[in-house]
Amino acid sequence: MDDDTQTRHALSRLVQGHGLATVEAASGAEALALLESEGEVPLCISDINMPEMDGVTFLREVLRLYPDMAVIMLTGVAEVTTAVECLKIGALDYMSKPVVMEEVHARLDKALEKRNLVLQNRFYQQNLEGRVRELDRRSKQSLINGVQMLVHALEAKDAYTSGHSARVSRYAVKTAVQLGYTGDRLEHIRLGGELHDIGKIGTREDILNKPGPLTPEEFEHVKAHTSLGERILAPFLAESPVVLKIVRSHHERIDGSGFPDGLTAQQIPQEARIVAVVDAFDAMTTDRAYRPPRTPVDAVGELRRCAGTHFDAEVVEAFFRAQAHAATLSTAL
Repeated sequence: MDDDTQTRHALSRLVQGHGLATVEAASGAEALALLESEGEVPLCISDINMPEMDGVTFLREVLRLYPDMAVIMLTGVAEVTTAVECLKIGALDYMSKPVVMEEVHARLDKALEKRNLVLQNRFYQQNLEGRVRELDRRSKQSLINGVQMLVHALEAKDAYTSGHSARVSRYAVKTAVQLGYTGDRLEHIRLGGELHDIGKIGTREDILNKPGPLTPEEFEHVKAHTSLGERILAPFLAESPVVLKIVRSHHERIDGSGFPDGLTAQQIPQEARIVAVVDAFDAMTTDRAYRPPRTPVDAVGELRRCAGTHFDAEVVEAFFRAQAHAATLSTAL
C-alpha cells in the first residue's frame, strides 16, 4: 500500500518474485475497503506518509479489525521515529526507502515467521486449555465415581441406611430449588447430600448396628463422623468448600446444641441447614437398628415442632413445598 504508483508496482514485483501473490492499494481507505471485500491477507506492506489516512492511522485500524495480520511499514529517512512508534502499536517490522530486493525478501520472511509463531502459540495454548478442561472433566468424573464407591461401601456396613445418601441428595436438591439455588450451587448441594455421611466409614460397625441406645462414649464416637468426613474429602474437594461445609455442619442446630462446632442460626451454612432437614426426615421415616420407622405424618410433625430450634424454619417450609406433590407426604402436609 503506497500512494506512489511506481513504488507500489516495484514492491509488488519484488513480493511476487518471493513467491507470494499481491494486491495493491493507493491509500489506507482503499486498502481497508479491499480487505473488507476480499478478506484478510497474511501480510501488508504500508507506507507511513499518505494522504487521506496516514500509515499510523491505518495500522491502528487494520490491527483492530485483523489482529493476526503481519504489517511492515515503509519509511523515509525522516520517519524512523514514527516507524519505531509503529512497532509499539503492533507493526512487526519496517523498511527504509528506497527498498532493496534482498532486504525485502529478508523482511518478508522474518515478518511471516513471526506471524506463524504467534498463530502456532495461540493454537497450542487453546489446544492445551482444551486438554486441561478435558482432564479436569475426567478427574471430576473419576472423583464422583470414587465417591460413589465410598458411599456404597458405607451403606454396605450399615444395611439400615441403604439408599439413604441418594435420597438425602435428591431431597436436598428439590428443597434447594425452592430456595433459589441453580447451576453450580445446586450441584454442590447434590454432591454434599450424597457425601454428608461419608465419615461414617470410620464408625465401628457394632455401633452403627447397635439395636439399643448409645452410651455417651459411643455417641461421641458417632459424632466424629462429621469432622472425619471433612478430613477425608478435603484433599479432593479443596475447590468445593460448600460440599465440605455440608459434610462438617449437617448436624449443627439453630439453637447451638448441635455438633461438631456448636454453631447457631446464620453461622451454619444454609446448604448444611438444608441437608440437616432432609437428613432428619429420611432418618425418621426409614428403619433403623434402634427403632422402627416413623410415618411421614409423624416426621412432618417433628420437623414442624423443631423448626426454629433444631432446624431452620425457612428450610423446613421449603422442604414441605418441594415434597407437597409426593404421595407419601400429601396427607401429612
